[in-house]
Amino acid sequence: MDDNRRPIKARSTGWARRITDLLVKRNISPNQISVASIFFALAGTIALNISSGVAGSICCAIAIQLRLLCNLFDGMVAVEGGKQSAIGSLYNEFPDRIADSLLIIGLGYALYQPELGWFAALAAALTAYVRVFGGSIGLKQNFMGPMAKQHRMAVMTVGLLLNAVEVYLRGSHYALLLTLVVIAIGAAITCFTRTMAISRELQEVSHVDQ
Repeated sequence: MDDNRRPIKARSTGWARRITDLLVKRNISPNQISVASIFFALAGTIALNISSGVAGSICCAIAIQLRLLCNLFDGMVAVEGGKQSAIGSLYNEFPDRIADSLLIIGLGYALYQPELGWFAALAAALTAYVRVFGGSIGLKQNFMGPMAKQHRMAVMTVGLLLNAVEVYLRGSHYALLLTLVVIAIGAAITCFTRTMAISRELQEVSHVDQ
C-alpha cells in the first residue's frame, strides 16, 4: 500500500470493489471522478444557500456523501483498477481543496458568517499543505486529525442533519453555527498537531544521522 495514500476502510469492502470494477469497465478515469467531486460540492453549496432549511440541509448532506464517494473511487480506480496517470497526483489534491473550500465557505455564507467560513476554509487548506509539505521533505504524509478531511465532512454532515431537525422544530441555525466553529478551530489545531509531528520526525531523523 502507498504510504502517502489516505487510509480508508471502505476500500476493502465488497461493494466498493464491485463499483470500482464497474467504473473501470465503463472506462471512467480517476481524474474524471476527482473533478466530479467538485460538482457535487458545488451542488451542495448551492442547495444550502438557496435554502438553509430542511430541504437544503438534506440535499447538502447527500452531496457531501457523494463527494466523499468520489474521493474513494478516484483512488481505487487509479490504484486497484490500474488507471494511474502522470498527472494523477494533481487531480488527487486540487479537486479536494476546491470541494472543501466550496462547502465550508458556502456554509459560512449560508449562515451570514462569510469571514468565519473563509477562515475555516483556509485552515482546512493549510492542513493539506502541512501534510503535503511533510511528504515533500521525504517524510510519510500524516493524515492525523483531529479535523482531517473525513472528520470535517463528518462534522458538517451531522451538523446539516441536526440543522434540518432544528429548523423544523425551532426555526434556528445554532447547530450549523457550532459546526462551522468546530471545523475552524479543529482545522487550526490539526495544522498545529501535524506541524509538531513533522518537527518530531525531523528531530528523530537528525538523531539517527548523528
